[in-house]
Amino acid sequence: MYAKHIAGSRGLTLIEVLITLFIFAIGLLSVAGMQAIAKKANFEAVQRTTATFVAYDIIERMRANGDSLALYLTAGVGGESLSAPGTDCSAASCTPTQLAAYDMYEWERAIDGRSEESADGSSAGGLVLPTACVTGPAAGTAGAYTVAIAWRGSNALTSPTINDCGEGSGNYGASDEFRRVLVVATFITPT
Repeated sequence: MYAKHIAGSRGLTLIEVLITLFIFAIGLLSVAGMQAIAKKANFEAVQRTTATFVAYDIIERMRANGDSLALYLTAGVGGESLSAPGTDCSAASCTPTQLAAYDMYEWERAIDGRSEESADGSSAGGLVLPTACVTGPAAGTAGAYTVAIAWRGSNALTSPTINDCGEGSGNYGASDEFRRVLVVATFITPT
């Protein structure tokens, strides 16, 4: 009787091992999928943190150079749209106008990631396809100023309606479904 039981169970252990391997493989694929989702979410968080940092950077630069607030107003910078200013204000004293041009150039470099270049000259930081806009009183007087920074996200979402910075540029999909926007509003008084 014992010999009959052993003979009838041949191959059963192999099937159990195959089922176990199949379940284990599904588990490994799930872990890999979660890792990919976590990596994507981390990238989105880094982009938002970078946008926040550069938005507050230009606000502080504007506060420090309050006599030239009107020169900071822009409908969109990014993608190396600004050329280098004639005076390097980090090495020489500058007029408020020269300082505003230098600040905007340095700010765009930070947005594009050009302030952090790798050994081969490619940018190592910055945002993906950025567009930055600064709005406020046209005369550069005391008032509410808004810094909006748009960049390309990795997932399609509904385009945010909080600000139109970068909207319709073609960088963020056919209906701007990849557009992410960070908006910081502040009150600045000229010095």
